Amino acid sequence: MITEAITLTTADQDDILPPDLIPDISHLVTEDDTPVDNLASEKQMRLLTEPLYTSWEGPGEQRPFLAAANVGIFASIYQPPLVPDMFLSLDVTVPDDWWAKGKRAYFFWEFGKAPDIVIEIVSNREGGEADRKLRAYARIGIPYYVIYDPQQQIQPDVLCAYALTPRREYEEIPPDLFVGLGLGLTLWRGSYENKEETWLRWHGADGNLIPTGAELSAQERQRADAEHQRAEAEHQRAERLAARLRALGIDPDADADN
Repeated sequence: MITEAITLTTADQDDILPPDLIPDISHLVTEDDTPVDNLASEKQMRLLTEPLYTSWEGPGEQRPFLAAANVGIFASIYQPPLVPDMFLSLDVTVPDDWWAKGKRAYFFWEFGKAPDIVIEIVSNREGGEADRKLRAYARIGIPYYVIYDPQQQIQPDVLCAYALTPRREYEEIPPDLFVGLGLGLTLWRGSYENKEETWLRWHGADGNLIPTGAELSAQERQRADAEHQRAEAEHQRAERLAARLRALGIDPDADADN
């Protein structure tokens, strides 16, 4: 059932299930109000979601997408949700009635597909990111799975990426480009929200970082400042030329036809 759902497109979503077949989810807990995580992880999650909405052009051809952090994904009503630190799903849209019980989380039968990629940020040795969660994400058909372990608590490499095989197993791949997403991941040293650190960041297929909203604004200011300086330099050059012409007895403001 899940394998078939993964192939559905946005246009198919209205016809996934007729109303009388929509499962009863009244017993499901979609949010439990517990603290999300530590300060570093919370900021990292935001860095993985915000730039996609402020700066990324998306997967192309005006295709919609959903990027979210710390939201439960439900593949079945009979199993508890998995709650990745971040996920990205292409060709889906957030429903208008997202406060409704059946719309609050990522239900596979509502969105018609699994998320395309999930990212787990390791903050301790208790999360099971490299074993229990790895097997669980493979079982429900997540195409790409990423483990970011900044303190190398559970794996020798800070960043590991996996792709799902036809046998519903993960094989490790380079994180530089996820085929079909037009995105890759990289480690970047810099300042985000006044915190100097090594961060996990998205980049496009061209290798350029997807800028945050603040970075995009700074780039626009730099371009505007450069244009202002160019215009000012051109004005000063014209003024110097006019001064030399006046020194030669030529009026630079005189009409050339007179």
